[in-house]
Formats: sequence, C-alpha cells, structure tokens
Amino acid sequence: MNLYSLSKLSGIRQLLLVALALLASCTSTTIDEFRQGETGIGSAETVVVLGRRQASDYETRAEFVSCVGERMGRGENALTIVPEQEFVDAMFPWFEPRTAPLRTRDLERLMAENVVAEKMLDFGVRYIVWLDGHTETTDRSGAISCTIGPGGAGCFGFGSWEDDANFDARIWDVVSMTSVGTISTDATGQSYLPALIIPIPLIARVEANACSRLADQLKSFVNGS
Repeated sequence: MNLYSLSKLSGIRQLLLVALALLASCTSTTIDEFRQGETGIGSAETVVVLGRRQASDYETRAEFVSCVGERMGRGENALTIVPEQEFVDAMFPWFEPRTAPLRTRDLERLMAENVVAEKMLDFGVRYIVWLDGHTETTDRSGAISCTIGPGGAGCFGFGSWEDDANFDARIWDVVSMTSVGTISTDATGQSYLPALIIPIPLIARVEANACSRLADQLKSFVNGS
C-alpha cells in the first residue's frame, strides 16, 4: 500500500470516527417519579444509598450505587451521604443481601432492635434509598477480522450494539417507617466498534447518564422540591 493510499485511508478513518463519535454520544434518558409522601431533610440528617442484590440472575452493581451516592453529595442542594460499604459493615448482619429488609414493615421490625436503632441514630439516617436495576446489551451486529501479513497487522470491519440502563430507586423515610416514593430511570444508546487497522470502541455512556439524571432527581425529591 503506497503513501497516498495510506493517507486517503487515514482521512476516511478520521471522518468515520468523528461521525460515529457524534452518534455514540447521543443517548436517550427518561425519568419517572412517583411520590407517596412529603419529604424534607435537616442539616444534621443523612441519606444512605444501597443496592438490591437478592436476585439470582443479576445484582445492582456497587459502582453504580457509589456513583449515585457521590453525585448526590455534590453540587447544588448536596446531601450528606453515608457510603454503602461503611453502613453495611456497621450494620452487620442486618443489611447483608440475604437479610436486608425488603419492605418498610421489615425495617420497622429491625428498628425494634436497640442496637440497630442506635447505629441508625449515630449515622443520622433520615432516608434509605434502595437502587435496583442493571444495564443490558442487546442487538449486536457486524463483524471484525484481524490479519497479520508481510506489510504488518490490521483489523477491518464494523460492529455495533445497544445498551439499555434501567434502574429504580425506592425511597424509605426512616422516621415515619414508610415508602415515600419511587424514581425510575431508563437510558438507552448505541455503541460502535469501527476497525480500520485499529479497532476503536465508541461507547454510549448510558449508565453514566442514568447515574447523573437519577442522582439529580433524588436530590430534588429528598429536599422536598
């Protein structure tokens, strides 16, 4: 392959990457909120964000739970967030996956235990946010082949897939022992893997978008906005 051909191929590759990067950066995110009670939080009160992990086929990723908690603790109307692992360790064994309360009446029974009530008071927890969900990859298409020859190695082809991040957040009020609302988020986006000599993944950041939108909505909800 001569210098002109390489230069032309490089130009085509750059144009293709720019076009696909614009497509990959486009994700669609929807938020649904269902409020069941009034909310508000004092300056000395905290929120703990926990992931549901009782299901056998999937579990809510700790990284997503951490992302939501960290974002709720930053910016305008920031909340004081108790880190998930710190809370679970201090509350052992009551909030382990096998023993964590599934309903508010289970929480009420737990709070009847003096040690649980005292630790909850020590943390200053006003709300527990339960996150449940996962990101699914579907609609894979395309193929990429790689070869090694006298002129060097290279990969050629094209692949794409769709990512769908679907998460629910259920908010429990520890003071009233009731569920005060649910917020759902669904983020979808198309990812691409073009290969012109070198494969370059262009990933739709659906989970990051779901985290951002859900955390902002939770801040507003807890603050009573």
